[in-house]
Amino acid sequence: MIVLMGVAGAGKSMQGRIFADEHGYSWISTGELFRVLVTGERRKRMLEGHLLNDQEVIDLVDRTFNLIDLKEEFLLDGFPRTIAQTNWLLEQIHQGRLSLTAIFNMEASLDVVEKRLLKRARIDDTPDSIKMRFEEYKTTTLPILELFKKENSPIYNINADNDPLQVHDDIIHHIGL
Repeated sequence: MIVLMGVAGAGKSMQGRIFADEHGYSWISTGELFRVLVTGERRKRMLEGHLLNDQEVIDLVDRTFNLIDLKEEFLLDGFPRTIAQTNWLLEQIHQGRLSLTAIFNMEASLDVVEKRLLKRARIDDTPDSIKMRFEEYKTTTLPILELFKKENSPIYNINADNDPLQVHDDIIHHIGL
């Protein structure tokens, strides 16, 4: 399993799709899952820029894991985003259900993220929601990298402000393909 982490707009999905297509890997994007499977009040909250609760996200990811061959390499895009989600994922690794190849932390500036997200023109991409997600990412998601570091997980910081082809080359360089 290769984990792509980063704030919305860092380019996780673009890189995930490219990498999955080049190497024939499954690509699991929690953002795509949310847009397809989340409805009602939960969807309304999501469109306002709020994250779903941990158990909702874990249940969705767990169900998705049951659909693919976990013995084969795959990309996980946008999960985990909280300490609870990280603990669940680490438990799956410790139990032998999953094997972690690498974590790519795609670092992007607020300016770049805002330009990218406003350009894609989705309803949940407003200047206020983008700033809220950026701050939420820094305070909620970044600390999970410390948990992975304690597990001696292979973490690579990628400058996601770069051109997408350069970002892709950086990922390929670190993964050794």
